[in-house]
Amino acid sequence: MAQAQKGAKNRPLSPHLGIWRWGPHMAISILHRITGDGLAIVGAMGLVWWLVAAATGAEAYATFLICATSPIGYVVMIGLTWAFFQHLLSGLRHFVLDMGAGYELQTNKTWSVLLPLLAIVITASIWLMIFAREI
Repeated sequence: MAQAQKGAKNRPLSPHLGIWRWGPHMAISILHRITGDGLAIVGAMGLVWWLVAAATGAEAYATFLICATSPIGYVVMIGLTWAFFQHLLSGLRHFVLDMGAGYELQTNKTWSVLLPLLAIVITASIWLMIFAREI
């Protein structure tokens, strides 16, 4: 038993966040999990509300449409759209990393910085098209 204790003192410490330098790849990985949870929770609640309103009748569906097309409803839907594209692009990044590519530091950093910007551009493009049709 004493040998096991003595040997444990010579073992290297496991790396932890205090050792690693914070980088955009860490933020994107965390953002991937947050957007996935947000899509699952908020998206599921919106989908269930929509289905129940559609099944209940015209009055319930009209109430849903009023809420969905209110300013807060648009903010939620735009947020869900951004979360979808952020999660999609980040998932594709993870897929490429799982294949063993893209681990070079500069490549990884570049893609980690570009993905949120690309998600914003795609989301803005889609919602600009939607709002342009309403005008």
